[in-house]
Amino acid sequence: MKRTITIAVTGLNAIDSPGPGVPVIRALRESKEFDVHIIGLSYETLEPGIYMHDLVDKTYQIPFPKSGQEVLFQRLAHIHAVEKIDLVFPNFDAELFNFIKLAPRLEKELGVKTFLPTVEQFEARHKVNLNEYGKKHGIDVPHSKMIFSTAEIPSLASEFTYPVVVKGQFYDASIAYNAEQVATYFHKISAKWGLPVIIQQFIYGTEVNLIALGDGKGGTVGMVPMRKTYITDKGKAWAGVALDDDDLLNAGRELIAATKWRGGLELEYIKSSDDKYYLLEINPRFPAWVYLAVGCGQNLPEQWVKLAMGDEPTYFDTYSVGKMFIRYSWDMIVDLKEFETISTLGEL
Repeated sequence: MKRTITIAVTGLNAIDSPGPGVPVIRALRESKEFDVHIIGLSYETLEPGIYMHDLVDKTYQIPFPKSGQEVLFQRLAHIHAVEKIDLVFPNFDAELFNFIKLAPRLEKELGVKTFLPTVEQFEARHKVNLNEYGKKHGIDVPHSKMIFSTAEIPSLASEFTYPVVVKGQFYDASIAYNAEQVATYFHKISAKWGLPVIIQQFIYGTEVNLIALGDGKGGTVGMVPMRKTYITDKGKAWAGVALDDDDLLNAGRELIAATKWRGGLELEYIKSSDDKYYLLEINPRFPAWVYLAVGCGQNLPEQWVKLAMGDEPTYFDTYSVGKMFIRYSWDMIVDLKEFETISTLGEL
């Protein structure tokens, strides 16, 4: 018999640069062990997941991460008083630090559980620290450098060979083929995500990604590799196919074992022409293509819930190769009164 639990989920922005929330909820709805009551947590009033009533039972707006931990805690305490939340499932990089810091308090004072990386794990894998991370764990990482102003751009030629990748500290990445393009992307990315901006050596090869779930003890609960087959102008995968790549799987397992990663993650690699894997990023949560893992036979969000609840997860050692995901867009018809309600009352 299924257990009934209430889970609050962020990341409802199913747009052209989608959040993981909607596919995470789809996975949870398909759980064989839990009957889930889903509380959506939104930041904007036009996040599509708010209005997907077949997936989300009720939505509450929460304060933006810059508002701080205390404001977030008080809002979650109010939501919990009404909804009796069992778990909170955050899905954005920018919000994770607040949730990680609040996790002990949420469980102690409210009984709300999570299963998130430690502060040390979260900080160590940050883009600005990736070089040191690679050295510490013996992982090949493209040379990178933080810059804080355009005055530093001319000197990049002494350390890098063009093209380079210009990255924001949380999101966004663009390939620059000369100093002028670096300056253009620097202004664009820093205006959106702040400083520093990261310059990373471009590696020629094929981008491959891994979704995984670590049990916090060095074990890998599940893992599925994917290659993007269609990429948007924002660099987001709009289609992808599950791969059969033992070398990539072994690289992911070794990283999780070395770091004792706790929670979901996405590993982004470049496989060079000489079959060498370079780690580009560690995203400390499930990616927006998490539903591909479910389609391949690994319901990782369901296992995340089991870990958060203190249950023994199911460890996967196989998955279906050759499964694809293809995103598509459709128009939802929403009553204006719903938009007015979430905009004025902060819940729907």
